[in-house]
Amino acid sequence: MVPLAKEMKKNPELKEADIQSLRDWCQKQPHLPQMTDSELALFLHSNYYRLEPTKNTIDTFYTVRTHVPEFFSNRDPVNAKDLLQMFKVVMNMPLERTTKDGYDVIYGALSDFEPSNYDYTFNMKLFGMVMDLWLYGKGTMKGHVILVDLKGLVIGHVARFSPMALKRFLYYLQEGLPVRLKGFHFVNTNPVMDILMNIMRPFMKKELLDILHLHQSVNAIEEFNIPVDILPNESGGKAGPAKELFAAEVKKLEAHREWFIQEEKTQRIDESKRPGKAKSATDLFGVEGSFKKLEID
Repeated sequence: MVPLAKEMKKNPELKEADIQSLRDWCQKQPHLPQMTDSELALFLHSNYYRLEPTKNTIDTFYTVRTHVPEFFSNRDPVNAKDLLQMFKVVMNMPLERTTKDGYDVIYGALSDFEPSNYDYTFNMKLFGMVMDLWLYGKGTMKGHVILVDLKGLVIGHVARFSPMALKRFLYYLQEGLPVRLKGFHFVNTNPVMDILMNIMRPFMKKELLDILHLHQSVNAIEEFNIPVDILPNESGGKAGPAKELFAAEVKKLEAHREWFIQEEKTQRIDESKRPGKAKSATDLFGVEGSFKKLEID
């Protein structure tokens, strides 16, 4: 993690008094795991230095990670079979260069277009791991952009998405992740994305819908101050071959294997110690059976 002193130098609005206030609050939250000052700074910055929203984000971050084991458990990048499978099917990685506005970009794409090899839940587990290393390694960022290249998306992929898994990820993205999300872009869209949007839209707040953009061509992102050149070669950019860039990201995940194992052991909520009523997945997301299963002919 980036040391607090370095974060304060980078962000003059980051005040020691606010960090102390959060430390004091954490002491009164026995259900929360131990947090470092650098982590507190990350959450405070993502909430534009507002204390109450920061506390809500911290609680939500750890609560979701505790109650959504399909995304946040068994995150062993060397031995977990679901992850090893996803390494061959999708690519998720931060890009080297920023947008013209100085926002950092995390990129996603399919490397294997066969729908039966894809699994949304496993993909989100991988995305969460890449996101963790990005946030903890780089610290606060001016803004974050998610950019997904949908090349290869076909109707068969839709059946590999569960509405509940989508709801859980979108809740985590909007309520728990310590990011300043500035754009959510999908490029090379086709009519299949319209079907997915119909599933996703009920779980998206206006703020997220306002920054969501679907582009049939890659060049359209230039309007949003995102140079095409910063993308991997396969998406029309000049950043290098996507598979090589992702292979380097996988090596980084493998090098942090012990961190992921320890994170799961030590960075979860203890609901038995939560002040007031304990929370469950049902409290956060409703009942699983309330969604009809997707049937694709």
